[in-house]
Amino acid sequence: MANPYRELFAARGSLAFTAAALIARTAAPMTGIGLITMLSQLRGDYGLAGAVSACFTLSMALLGPQISRLVDRRGQSRVLLPACGVSVVSLGILLLCTSYGAPAWLLFVFAVPAGCLPNMAATVRARWSHLYRESARLHTAFSFESVVDEITYVFGPALSVALCTTLFPQAGPLVAAVLLTVGTVLFTAQRATEPPAHASASGPARSVIRNPAVVVLVLVLTAGGTIVGTVDVVSIAFAEAQGNTMAAGVVVSVYAIGSAVAGLVFGGHRPTVPLPRLLLYGTLGTALTTVPMLLVTSIAGLATTVFFAGVFFAPSMIVIMTLVERIVPASALTEGMTWAVTGLNAGVALGAAVSGQVVDDFGVAGGFTVAVVAGGVALLVVLLGHRSIAVRLR
Repeated sequence: MANPYRELFAARGSLAFTAAALIARTAAPMTGIGLITMLSQLRGDYGLAGAVSACFTLSMALLGPQISRLVDRRGQSRVLLPACGVSVVSLGILLLCTSYGAPAWLLFVFAVPAGCLPNMAATVRARWSHLYRESARLHTAFSFESVVDEITYVFGPALSVALCTTLFPQAGPLVAAVLLTVGTVLFTAQRATEPPAHASASGPARSVIRNPAVVVLVLVLTAGGTIVGTVDVVSIAFAEAQGNTMAAGVVVSVYAIGSAVAGLVFGGHRPTVPLPRLLLYGTLGTALTTVPMLLVTSIAGLATTVFFAGVFFAPSMIVIMTLVERIVPASALTEGMTWAVTGLNAGVALGAAVSGQVVDDFGVAGGFTVAVVAGGVALLVVLLGHRSIAVRLR
């Protein structure tokens, strides 16, 4: 039996642009946690550290789709490098501000343009779509990218924290800036696989977020991201309550492993079920697997539960990205992918914030309730928006 992943990288240049994007996309998860670690060490103020990191994350969420819209209209090589430059310079000034004891308000001033970094997860998926549009290999490509997402969001924060705590406080964000620069330069240098620009002579096109089907998909990913953020935070609280804080990292890793394994297996098979129905099945599975979290009493039980929750997450994300590729016109594909990734990241931030507050007020069991509610919301959104998606696919 042929290996679908070996076939995937048979296209000339595919391995090179994937490797370059991997280098660049590690920067985003490294920077947010790196700012928190750096400022908590240098200023001793977790409130300030969290606020500056949140400012950076919010800026990234707001600016990302706008940058990607420019990418669709003017081309990756013309937009990604300037966006990267703005982000890296701003982040560099922010690091200097922390080194020389600048006022706190200056940190927020430069955290905003630092969020201008390009969404490499979306741009690399746009390249795969350009290579394999209307091909079954695109399903495998999106499956592979979902696994890469898991790797970067597990490995990136861990690396950033390790650098900040073992070298010097600014080391994590500094290395993130270097990786973003190197990866973006290598990625944009590969012009042969770059999708064509789609400049419109009739003026600016409508944003794809006005498409009801895209809104449904973004909301589903936001709810899914809320589950991820909840698992991250509540796992730590649960492990602390069990007297084994170190086990939290194992639980979070098991969740990522479950998602990554499911993504690889799902990518190795060609689905015959219609995509809207696959989305319904995946969302239903995601919602149901959050319920056992309310019943866990041990670290082993929690790890087992989140593993199966992760198993449904990656396939659902793959289906959503495939639907975005089918629904959104090629001239706005990068923007569409970025809205999807933005929804996911916003959900992670929302889940972390809400579940943290709920744990403080109602305990660990209350924190897991956030995941159950988010799973229910995701399922409800799919049920209500199923028709809208099906109509757009005709």
